Amino acid sequence: MSAAHTACGTDDSLMAGGRCKLYAMNVAIFGGTFDPIHRGHIAVARAAAEAYDLGRIYFVPADIPPHKQRRAITPFFHRYAMVALATQSERNFFPSLLEAPGEEALRAPSYSIETVRRFRSLLPRSDKVYFLIGIDAFMDVGKWYQAEALLREVEFIVASRPGFSLADVAQALPEAMRPPDQVADAFKKRAAKGKMAVGGAVIHLLPRLNEAASATEIRKAAQSGRSLARWLPEAVVEYVKKMHLYEENAAHRRDSRLRARGLRL
Repeated sequence: MSAAHTACGTDDSLMAGGRCKLYAMNVAIFGGTFDPIHRGHIAVARAAAEAYDLGRIYFVPADIPPHKQRRAITPFFHRYAMVALATQSERNFFPSLLEAPGEEALRAPSYSIETVRRFRSLLPRSDKVYFLIGIDAFMDVGKWYQAEALLREVEFIVASRPGFSLADVAQALPEAMRPPDQVADAFKKRAAKGKMAVGGAVIHLLPRLNEAASATEIRKAAQSGRSLARWLPEAVVEYVKKMHLYEENAAHRRDSRLRARGLRL
């Protein structure tokens, strides 16, 4: 059961450890690179909020995604700004600074298990926490840092799409959590939807959504000067233009301007 929290609630109060909430609530952590956040992310969050009675969804941009350390990532605070703009009209969606970079020497990859545990420490114990993710990212969950502990710690909501079966979902789990072969074989005939409880993990599978978007495609479109309106909320489109994000040599030009002003990003 979910209920509205009292009106102290911004992400700042969560970051400060404020505990003015009175009622239990279903809460989801939506982690990701968000480079950039797009309409597909918002559609997934809306569907999850409706299906699982989520009182709040916290969008948590990763500072240093462990699986993307070899690719150049847009600076954290640009990605956070885009998340804030994309969620500003959604009363139950909140941008979170939980994985914001600290001192340069102390920066480290953003591990989901650590994020989940920090959230739990800041929320009332009565709140139920979910971890929201797309199925493509979930396919690598078995390789994540302390994957078994994470899957036992929190229930997952996975945005599914055609072409995936329950067997695919089960196979993505760490080996120790996978079902026996005879169960996995039966799963091959069932589409990835509904609720799946296996090996101590609980996974809720959202059906396919109509909002299809790819961050890679969006970045390529921006580099070639094409319109981004079909993929991004208007405020995010304007921010990308204003800050010259994803343009060819944009990072070099931005750094040159900052150096000219005696600043460093």
